[in-house]
Amino acid sequence: MKALPGVLEATETSTLPPYGGIPSDVEIPGKTHAEKWNAMFQLVSQGYFPVLKIQFVDGRAFTEAEVNGARKLAIVNRTFVKKYLANENPIGKQVRIAQLAEFEDPVKEPMFEIIGLVADAKNRGLQDPVEPEIWIPYTVTGSAFRGILVRTAKDPMTMMNAVQQEIWSTDRNVAVTLTGTLEGYISQFSYAGPRFGFMLMTIFGSIGLVLVTLGVYSVLAYTTACRTHEIGIRMALGAESPDVLRLVVRMGLRLVAIGVGLGLIASLALGRVIATQLWGVSPYDPWTLTCVPTLLIITGLLACWVPARRAASVDPLVALRYE
Repeated sequence: MKALPGVLEATETSTLPPYGGIPSDVEIPGKTHAEKWNAMFQLVSQGYFPVLKIQFVDGRAFTEAEVNGARKLAIVNRTFVKKYLANENPIGKQVRIAQLAEFEDPVKEPMFEIIGLVADAKNRGLQDPVEPEIWIPYTVTGSAFRGILVRTAKDPMTMMNAVQQEIWSTDRNVAVTLTGTLEGYISQFSYAGPRFGFMLMTIFGSIGLVLVTLGVYSVLAYTTACRTHEIGIRMALGAESPDVLRLVVRMGLRLVAIGVGLGLIASLALGRVIATQLWGVSPYDPWTLTCVPTLLIITGLLACWVPARRAASVDPLVALRYE
């Protein structure tokens, strides 16, 4: 598969990132602990880290000879080292992966030597924090699900047929499932629900914005109409149209500013309620707390402008006769 034109790298994997691996109890010789230590592990080939562009912090990746020889070697992430090794240098240490001994094709004495340390990458979905993770050669056991990840130089979907044909040229009886891009896979499992919720919130937010705009406009138009007689007296006594315009706009913006202020207070008070529904953005995001009030003030200003201009164009004689 690596020899296909347009393929940069390919790898074997037992699970699709970023949705975890195979859970297992783990033990590290020389480390004592009262509670059980748990980590997830994945069965991969030497191309796994180049395919996903996971950076090495220390040590090295597997070689092709080590994978083909089913060597008992392991690579761990930063969280594993921080949680179980107190940030000690992990290179050369041993880790026992208990679950491998329980497989249908068991690994006898599943003790692995750590040869590499990589940066953390999401492994419990996009929301949850990273868990301790271990990668080992996929050849140590025939158990567990198997999949192939391919990094391409061009649009991955244009390579799909060639990749499938390469698989079937090896074994026509293999069922190829979950085909597609990793971006599409993540979009389906992590973004479909939030995207639907975002769409609903956008619809209701837009309806709310329209109602607010109509409400502000209606209230200001009614208030201005009630003050038509007063405006006529002011203009008869020498007030200019710009003075009337400023008077009405200032009155409207005062109401809008009070509403925005109350809304900001309510947003800050309720921020913790929605915190669990957000990731990658704070409930007190400064951009949100700046842009939304600005949008409402601009909307209020536009809603004030029409009745203000209408009031400023009133003929004083007509206004004085207004009841």
